[in-house]
Amino acid sequence: MTYAIIFIAVLAICIFNNYNERIRRLEREIAELNRKINEGSLRKHPGIAEETVDSPGQTEEHAIPAFPVSEMLEDKSQRKQGKDRLAPVFEFLKQNALTIVGIFTLVLGIGYFVKYAIDKNWIGETPRVGIGFLAGAIIMGTGHFLRKNYAAFASIITGGGIAVLYFTVTIAFREYHLFSQTAAFAVTCVITLLCISLSYFYNSEILNIFSLFGGLLAPLMISSGESNYLFLFTYLTVLNLGMLAIVFLKNWKSAGWISFVVTGIYLANWTAEKTEMLSVYFYIITYIIFYLFALQNYFKKNLLLSYDILMLVLINFTGITGLVYTFKTLQYEPVIIFPLIFALVNLSLLYREYSKRKLGINYSVFAGITVSLFTVAVALQFKTHLMTSVWAVEATLLLFIWKKTGLNIFKRCFYILFPLVIIAQLVTWTEYIDAKDLPVVFNPIFLTSAVTVITTFANLILLRKWSDNADENSSFSENLFTVVSYGVIYVAILLEIINHISARPWIFIFSIAMLYSIYFIFIILLFRKKLEINRILEVALLYVFFALIILNTLISGSGIVSHYLLKKLPFVFYIIYLFYWIPFIVMSASILPGSGFLKIRFSHWWASLAFITAVSGELYDIYIMSNAHAVPDIAPLTKHFSLLYLPIIWAVLASLFLYKGLKSETAEYNKIGFALIAVMIFKLYVYDVWKMDNVSRIIAFIILGIILLLSSFLFQRVKRIIRNMVENKEENTDSENATN
Repeated sequence: MTYAIIFIAVLAICIFNNYNERIRRLEREIAELNRKINEGSLRKHPGIAEETVDSPGQTEEHAIPAFPVSEMLEDKSQRKQGKDRLAPVFEFLKQNALTIVGIFTLVLGIGYFVKYAIDKNWIGETPRVGIGFLAGAIIMGTGHFLRKNYAAFASIITGGGIAVLYFTVTIAFREYHLFSQTAAFAVTCVITLLCISLSYFYNSEILNIFSLFGGLLAPLMISSGESNYLFLFTYLTVLNLGMLAIVFLKNWKSAGWISFVVTGIYLANWTAEKTEMLSVYFYIITYIIFYLFALQNYFKKNLLLSYDILMLVLINFTGITGLVYTFKTLQYEPVIIFPLIFALVNLSLLYREYSKRKLGINYSVFAGITVSLFTVAVALQFKTHLMTSVWAVEATLLLFIWKKTGLNIFKRCFYILFPLVIIAQLVTWTEYIDAKDLPVVFNPIFLTSAVTVITTFANLILLRKWSDNADENSSFSENLFTVVSYGVIYVAILLEIINHISARPWIFIFSIAMLYSIYFIFIILLFRKKLEINRILEVALLYVFFALIILNTLISGSGIVSHYLLKKLPFVFYIIYLFYWIPFIVMSASILPGSGFLKIRFSHWWASLAFITAVSGELYDIYIMSNAHAVPDIAPLTKHFSLLYLPIIWAVLASLFLYKGLKSETAEYNKIGFALIAVMIFKLYVYDVWKMDNVSRIIAFIILGIILLLSSFLFQRVKRIIRNMVENKEENTDSENATN
């Protein structure tokens, strides 16, 4: 078996050497072909070629061709990568996938070999660790040997060697106890420093990522289960300072983002597990480090890139969340000191931009962050819920930055964060269930809702102010966002109202809620042009408005009447209930005719149904309250009203619809009028006539007959007037044509 393995290894080396020679020959042929192509390009552009060759400090051997094919292809590739930011990542993975899988497989192979050797008791514990260090060193040495000609390949190989070293230290500490915790930590620090130095020396960002991951995860590798946070964050602070130096020297932004994410996880775990004052200092230190990281390009080039702006937003709001949560948990005051300090820091940069009279993207970003931080400070001063308020303000800030810069990353972040704001607000609203004796408006739940309402309304303004699409072409997502936003505003106010009237009878609560809902929709429709409500939402709101009118009449009206007779509600509440007629009349008279609602055939029927229900219902309520003295009187009076008065009311309303249809030349109103008459007649002959006494039956038939005759006469008269108007118009037209 041993000889077979040796034979296979020798055969593999021979095959590799053969293929390696072929590849080198192919590389030489490609280089020669590229040289010939470049020479042909030089002959086509001799002026440029001479200028290139005769440039001072260049020889013929090192002259730059005028139009080298490789540069043209590279330029195309760069333009494509500019359009797709993820293209370099996919390109790297495509070209180095086999290398990554290979080094991962090699590390696993070494691990399985060592495990097999351990199971067979071939080697002791100390030699096992020595083998691990030796294997890691050999792999890193191989990467060092290949670094000149195969940079990316060598970086991955070296990273694999680093991984072997880290795992070896972890196993030596955890399994074999060959190192103390201090010694193990010292070794991991040495490995991290070595890796960072190599990445800087090799100018390899990939190797730097390996190094940083190893350094950040080292505390987990050598953890003994004890929570020594002072030691941990002292180490992380030193590591983050080294990261900051690397970023400023090499502009490797990936290092900063990795450090930010991992450090944030460590800090959040510390805050949740053991809230103490010590963490405040490390929150502040972390804020300073990553704030400087975000401002690197700003200090060097007076420029804020998209990910720099995103880091500014994240570090400000994550810092505030951690610091304020710690202060609230420890019951320290004032909690607003941190958002105010952060706001002043950003205000100084805002003043710097203003003093230079540069009111571009940088100015807008610092202005947005400053205003947002002051807003959070005010919200926290009024004891609002921390997470909901911070997320709501942060979402609005992201939307503002997106609208100012046009960078889609902030749009994506906004659409991720806004649902979290809604979820946090829903959780906040659940506190109403157990809340008792809350002050009106000035209570934590409603003040938190107020922050969400204000920021949500600001979101709507920002979206409409810079919208490129017309109302008719608004996308489904924008309509959904608008509905959700107004829904948040609606529910926030409604729950506060219900909370303070929850001790009243159910019909009182229901009627107030219905009255509020009707006025809420009415106000939106009244200011629909300023709010830029598109036609789809306008029509939907009108349907909901008329549905609320119907429900309010059928449920609230009769419920208030019965509670009034039971002496549970005063008569003045019925007067308050009738206030729904104000928006109903205004809606029918001014808003409805100019909207697109009536262009839909069914809309005439829906609005007319609301009108018929409201008129019939209120006349019924007035009749009951005028004649009933107690609740038992309601049943016979209801029967009498249904048999005698309701057909008369419907006959009058049918006449009005017929008149409206003839006057406006709208066929739907005529249909509604005739349909109402048909329903009334059907009800009269099928049901009512068998329930009436003789006198009522005679009165009903006489009045109904008179109304029907008058309606018919009115219909014929209006029809004749319209026909005469048309004939006169035609005669005038003919006379004018004859004169001409």
